[in-house]
Amino acid sequence: MKVREYFVIISIVLTASVAVIALFWTPILWLYIIVIPLILLGVFDMVQKKRSIRRNFPLLGRIRYMLESIRPEIMQYFVETDTQGRPINRILRSLVYQRAKGQNDTEPFGTQMDIYHSGYEWMEHSMYAKNNPKNIGEFPRLLIGGKDCKQPYSSSLLNISAMSFGSLSKNAIMALNKGAKMGGFAHNTGEGGISNYHLEHGGDLIWQIGTGYFGCRKDDGTFNDETYRVNALRPEVKMIEIKLSQGAKPGHGGILPASKNTEEIAKIRHIKPFVAVHSPPSHSAFSDPIEFMYFIKKLRDLSEGKPVGFKLCLGRKQEFMDFCEAMIYTGIQPDFITVDGGEGGTGAAPVEFSNSMGMPLREGLIFVHDTLVGFGLRDDIKVIVAGKIITGFHMARALALGADGCNSARAMMLSIGCIQALQCNTNTCPVGVATQNPSLIKGLVVDDKAPRANRYHEATIHSFLELIAAAGLNGPEELNRSHISKRVGLYNVQTYEDIYPYMVPGSLIDIANIPESYKKFFQLTRMMK
Repeated sequence: MKVREYFVIISIVLTASVAVIALFWTPILWLYIIVIPLILLGVFDMVQKKRSIRRNFPLLGRIRYMLESIRPEIMQYFVETDTQGRPINRILRSLVYQRAKGQNDTEPFGTQMDIYHSGYEWMEHSMYAKNNPKNIGEFPRLLIGGKDCKQPYSSSLLNISAMSFGSLSKNAIMALNKGAKMGGFAHNTGEGGISNYHLEHGGDLIWQIGTGYFGCRKDDGTFNDETYRVNALRPEVKMIEIKLSQGAKPGHGGILPASKNTEEIAKIRHIKPFVAVHSPPSHSAFSDPIEFMYFIKKLRDLSEGKPVGFKLCLGRKQEFMDFCEAMIYTGIQPDFITVDGGEGGTGAAPVEFSNSMGMPLREGLIFVHDTLVGFGLRDDIKVIVAGKIITGFHMARALALGADGCNSARAMMLSIGCIQALQCNTNTCPVGVATQNPSLIKGLVVDDKAPRANRYHEATIHSFLELIAAAGLNGPEELNRSHISKRVGLYNVQTYEDIYPYMVPGSLIDIANIPESYKKFFQLTRMMK
């Protein structure tokens, strides 16, 4: 007998039984308050045509959908181990929370990592360890600005990566910016433009300009010189970053769901409110590498010499080679390049793009660094990285592979209360970080969360410098690929220098010395025509 038939029989018997018993004991009729609604729900399940499980298993089928709706919470709190959580495991989340709250961030009883598993990485220490700076005033800084830059910026080694107002709530933006002001690090606006919440506390800003040109666009969506200049000259804006692509959805363009596109956000972006916003996949201000270099120069000139760079998740290697050739051909260079990895996060992305598009950070960083070295451009251009930078070791690994500094988005979100609820794209973030729902935003108290962002930043920089000191190095600039080892098999360990040998400086501009692995990328005559 089918469950549907059992449901009908049980409903009839239960209803009749209550009626019979009521002849002798009237109070049992109150049971109908529960029984009748359940029977009606079951009948509705049987006649509806959208859910097969509910149609075949009235009432019982609803349990399946209820459990499915809370599956992420069940997994996070009851099933996953400390090392299995995705995209950021519990060990790393707890570390961010502890540092943000100023709590003890040490670990008892040894590592939980499988150190004999292929892919395990570690940093080589020295018997001649150095003393680590204890005071934030002693932390090293990174000066960003090339030969054409008139206003170089002294940057922290760790800054807030790009997250727009719209993707994040106004309280989250204010908490991050106030934390950046307190700790002397920079806050990337994301491609959504500069809001009043970015300016309220005076934290240093990296203004990101995406393909939608939000904050500097004309009515037709093209670049607007005048509005760009107004924003670029703001004293809070220290650098300008042109977003070519991001790790979570390279080649796709940003996505702002209609539910998050409020009138306030639409006004900042110069768009219509309450409609889904899909940024174009590519820029309209330039169409080839040479035009791109002149666009960089234009932005630098209009900002009166502030550092201008670009962000990309590496895709076709040939295209980055073309950029380098254009730099040589035009004599124009960016002041910095931000390399995002395919493992980068976002508020909303198609699954195929998030999982299967874009080069992972390590490979992308190594190619960008080596290519710049090969063209003789590396000394004038700073390389920044983003993509799951959470701990001091992540910073050390990135700098050893070729970066000059790091950006972090998700760790900064965690520091101000994000619980990895994975609801960034639904406007229902329960902690008020990634939502535009006023009632949820109220849960995030700016004055409480801003110091947490600052404490996380300071503790992570300090742990990074402790690793540097333990390796016997005098500073981050001495890190190289030989300092990080990786298990590539049960019985095989290599340093990153073994895996990725260094590029000979200038070898890509000397045809006789071009490495074999690079020859296929060269189309020298095409760029010179």
